[in-house]
Amino acid sequence: MRHSRIILFFCALGFLLAPASAGEQTLPGFSAATSRAERELESKFRAIPKPENMRAYMEHLSARPHNVGSAFDRENAEWIAAHFKDWGWETQIENFEVLYPTPKERALELVEGGPRFVAKLEEPAVAGDPTSAQKAEQLPSYNAYSIDGDVTAPLVYVNYGIPADYEQLDRLGISVKGAIVIARYGHSWRGIKPKVAAEHGAVGCLIYSDPADDGFQKGDVYPNGPWRPRDGVQRGSVKDGPTFEGDPLTPGVGATKDAKRLAIKDSPVITKIPTLPLSYGDAGPLLAALKGAVAPANWRGALGVTYHIGPGPAKVRLRVKSNWDMKTLYDVIARIPGSSESDQWVIRGNHHDAWVNGAEDPTSGLVAMLEEARALGELRKGGWQPKRTIIYCAWDGEEPGLLGSTEWVETHAAELRAHAAAYINSDSNGRGYLFADGSHSLEKFINDVAHDIQDPEKNITVWKRDQLERISTAGSKEEREELRQRADLRIGALGSGSDFAPFLHFAGVASLNVGYGGEDGGGIYHSVYDDFYWYTHFSDGTFVYGRALAQTAGTAVLRLAGADLLPYNFTSLAETIHSYIDELQKLLKSKQEEVRERNLEIEEGVFSATANPREISIPPTAQQTPPHINFAALENSSEALARSARRYQKTFERVTGNTAENATGNVAGNVAGNVASKVSDALAAASLADVNRTLLQSERLLSSDEGLPGRPWYKHMIYASGFYTGYGVKTLPGVREAIEQNRWTEADTQILRVAKILDAEAALIDSATAKLEALAK
Repeated sequence: MRHSRIILFFCALGFLLAPASAGEQTLPGFSAATSRAERELESKFRAIPKPENMRAYMEHLSARPHNVGSAFDRENAEWIAAHFKDWGWETQIENFEVLYPTPKERALELVEGGPRFVAKLEEPAVAGDPTSAQKAEQLPSYNAYSIDGDVTAPLVYVNYGIPADYEQLDRLGISVKGAIVIARYGHSWRGIKPKVAAEHGAVGCLIYSDPADDGFQKGDVYPNGPWRPRDGVQRGSVKDGPTFEGDPLTPGVGATKDAKRLAIKDSPVITKIPTLPLSYGDAGPLLAALKGAVAPANWRGALGVTYHIGPGPAKVRLRVKSNWDMKTLYDVIARIPGSSESDQWVIRGNHHDAWVNGAEDPTSGLVAMLEEARALGELRKGGWQPKRTIIYCAWDGEEPGLLGSTEWVETHAAELRAHAAAYINSDSNGRGYLFADGSHSLEKFINDVAHDIQDPEKNITVWKRDQLERISTAGSKEEREELRQRADLRIGALGSGSDFAPFLHFAGVASLNVGYGGEDGGGIYHSVYDDFYWYTHFSDGTFVYGRALAQTAGTAVLRLAGADLLPYNFTSLAETIHSYIDELQKLLKSKQEEVRERNLEIEEGVFSATANPREISIPPTAQQTPPHINFAALENSSEALARSARRYQKTFERVTGNTAENATGNVAGNVAGNVASKVSDALAAASLADVNRTLLQSERLLSSDEGLPGRPWYKHMIYASGFYTGYGVKTLPGVREAIEQNRWTEADTQILRVAKILDAEAALIDSATAKLEALAK
């Protein structure tokens, strides 16, 4: 066979002179020799993070409430920046000016239909938990970006307040028009609840935490256990993130001081109706006062009342008013410059702001990232320098709507599209199993990383533990067989809910979101009880899983920053997209069968015959059967992508020494006499860098400048947060949501758009393959 200049270049640098040691697989994107050097470096790195340091960081960073605009939020950012500088990083704080409302007036009372009741709207201090008593600095419970309002209306219980629940209400003959709805947290992101309520004519929205979901029905409540106590409240933003993330006044552009801004009244992401969160202590008397139809069985929670739907006779008055102020964000940005490919960036992030003290969310993830940064600083002091530039980011303003990360991404969008190789995110961290979701071109990569991390409790790799846990919970024989036979565990797709969203959905940067959890439950999310006392008593109190997160994310950063060829794997991407197309076809078929069956039952009189004459039950109306859709363009493009991915992977493995032939000393023997001039070496290095520059654009080409229908901020055509799910992902979202919402012409159009995207992706992969193959001539 002919040997490429790239292989000559590897040999000139001492690559491929010997096979990888027995039992040690060459890392994708590395030669045998550079793989050995990388593994040695990673081993040194993983020995550095210390749990006791993470505990100390958390104790400091969560010592006081640090919501956006608070004094301690800024102090924490400056403390983090000072530590980065001490560890040898080039560090700065970037500021943005964003709209951030805080509560001015909050009131809720039952004015008719039962004994007068005034909601406390307060979380009491807990004995033994010192920070729970920091009343002067705590942000009161509220839903950020709720419109101001003072409304009095009948109350209606709407279960989780998602579209399917309103379909059930229609069957029961119950309207929420002119009413205030009360919904329980769960089954969607909280901002969906007031959005859907307003679409159905409601004038206000209450969101409460039912003990069936995260309270006493789950286990002992705080402080005797980890679950939500009677008066615990989940704060949170209700800004319409599925329309666009970030500052409500500057969609698509960075919220710098001189940015052009919308008027507050013109922002499409602020709620249409006033909204307020409640504890189950405050929700109980309101639900007890409802009459009317008894809620369906799957609508009933764990409060000691019969769950009625209403409307009324309970009537409530809801008053919400905020201070609509501009606040300054403090994003901490730290860099270690790269060497030979410094114009390519590997980015790592975790936010630092919290709703109150935020020990779990976000500090448990942040302290792991800080230990990674300290460890990388130690390696740099010892003489190491990454091939690619490494950027670590501590974001501000994540809680109210991914503000800090989004404004940074929007400000630096052109640079990111030119330079960003990957973004790795974390947020909350706990005990248990590794979770990893993200771009499927990185699926094999993160599996490989997981094989090299030891679980701190079980003395097996975190990959193996994750595999065994999935086998134990698999729902079918086929799932278990795949888990045992497939080389890589599948990773989930990313919707929204953390700082990966602007990188992936707006800038088209390949992204991962990683962390540990599953063994420690709890109900303190976004409450005053998410603090150092709770975390050290009921979660990863020894911080050994914090160390595991630091080892996992830090190893991923090192490997991406040091690879000779960027270790994307497009076969995983192509396989996953093919599965999404199968899902769309099954979705359409299911809808067709469902409508046909329902129409038949209407014709047969099934609904009228089975309706209880003593209860209201309105039969559904007949619908037109969904038409057949032509998926051929999508299927053809998917197959072309798969062929391109296979060709690239074969060439990738050959030139980086991951095949048996190239991992032997024969290659070195054949070319040793020709290893040669520095000119040839420089040409080979330049050619390799050119391939990497092409690969950088692979995730970008899965995006469209036009964006998704009705929400152009979301540009990625393979993944997006769902318009009616929020955090929950929709894959092939343009097509899927058109089918779900019966927009058939739009579905046809989106199929053709996605097919063109996949064709462009296949062409880029072919271009990268051709560049590698040309080096062999």
